[in-house]
Amino acid sequence: MTKAMKIAIVDDEKDMRQSISQWLALSGYDTEAYASAEEALGALGADYPGIVISDIKMPGMDGIQFLKKLMGNDSALPVIMITGHGDVPMAVEAMRIGAFDFLEKPFNPDRMSELAKKATNARRLTLDNRALRKELSDGSQIMSKLIGQSPAMERLREDVLDLGQADGHVLIDGETGTGKTLIAHALHAVGSRAGKKFVLISCAAMDEDALMRRLFGPMQPDETRLPAIEEARGGTLVLEDIEALSDSAQARLLSVINDQGTPPETRIVAICNLQDEGNTCESKLRPDLYFRLAALKITVPPLRARGEDILTLFTRLSEQYADEYGCDAPKVSAQEAAQLLQAPWPGNVRQLINLAERAVLQSRRGQGTIASLLMSDHEEMQPVMTTEGKPLKEYVEAFERMLIDNTMRRHKGSISAVMDELCLPRRTLNEKMAKYGLQRADYI
Repeated sequence: MTKAMKIAIVDDEKDMRQSISQWLALSGYDTEAYASAEEALGALGADYPGIVISDIKMPGMDGIQFLKKLMGNDSALPVIMITGHGDVPMAVEAMRIGAFDFLEKPFNPDRMSELAKKATNARRLTLDNRALRKELSDGSQIMSKLIGQSPAMERLREDVLDLGQADGHVLIDGETGTGKTLIAHALHAVGSRAGKKFVLISCAAMDEDALMRRLFGPMQPDETRLPAIEEARGGTLVLEDIEALSDSAQARLLSVINDQGTPPETRIVAICNLQDEGNTCESKLRPDLYFRLAALKITVPPLRARGEDILTLFTRLSEQYADEYGCDAPKVSAQEAAQLLQAPWPGNVRQLINLAERAVLQSRRGQGTIASLLMSDHEEMQPVMTTEGKPLKEYVEAFERMLIDNTMRRHKGSISAVMDELCLPRRTLNEKMAKYGLQRADYI
């Protein structure tokens, strides 16, 4: 469930704290105000679920000292500094230490909201990746996250297991929202580097100078962390949005790769989000770098190519959200199941996750249908059309499998209860479970 990010506002002027809090609260943020840096430090831990907006000039501990403390606790915490007129040198110093950005008084509230949005999005990504690393601490657990029985997912799991055991660099491509970062975690978790460092850098999240320092160094004297290339030594370095690298950054990365030799001391997993014709990763990267990274390659399948996995995923996700919201999961009709299968899913699994949460919320209110949510996502989609041109028989079988799976799950594998609810004789139920690969032991 997506929760509102917090924003800690640190300023010794009460009026300023209140005005910033009120403006950001109107934008949907959960704000916390502190009159001093000392007071704020006690509440801002290493995994603070939000960002910080702080004045630079404050009595006691000033903004620069405060920033250094925050960066020492969590170097990935976005901190936006507020500076007075003429304090540009201090703002530059703050950026050098690690500030996300700065605002000069008097500032435009809309500019502050824009920066807050960028910073909270970056923070959410950082925290999601940290949670994922904790949750997916072993290979068997992460492989269980790759849900689905479609041929596309079977091949993907085989590719992950095969390439995970290799030592070469890997290029992962696929449409947005397909779960490429999850695959990068899986490659690390199932291989020999599983116990080593896993470092993830978004090449699109920083300007070139900051990215070059973060990747290759040199780090500033007051920074305690190592450059990413050194930090990931012996483990895996994941570079998201590899296509965003400048020509000079590509040349530097290629030089590092060539210096490592074979097998590489640090394995690089590059993630590319380009798949449009004429606008691919191969067209964006210099050929020698592309072919070094793409020696091993995984293309993550789009959701629309995964058939009845769509129904399986929707069921699992809606059950999870129903548990979080304390309500029943929405029931899927045959027509809605067909529409889920027919949808084009341009946002892929990420879009399905959002749709499942919205379906649970509207079901809790007793309003709307899954079909209405799909139509709002795809206004151009006609209910009778299919993106894959599949025969009716396949849609009927997919719905039948989902119905039996859901009923078995709800009754915790009780065959008699499932027979009663679905009005099926035992022999027919057994035959259908065998046909769809469903086993009672999985539900007990």
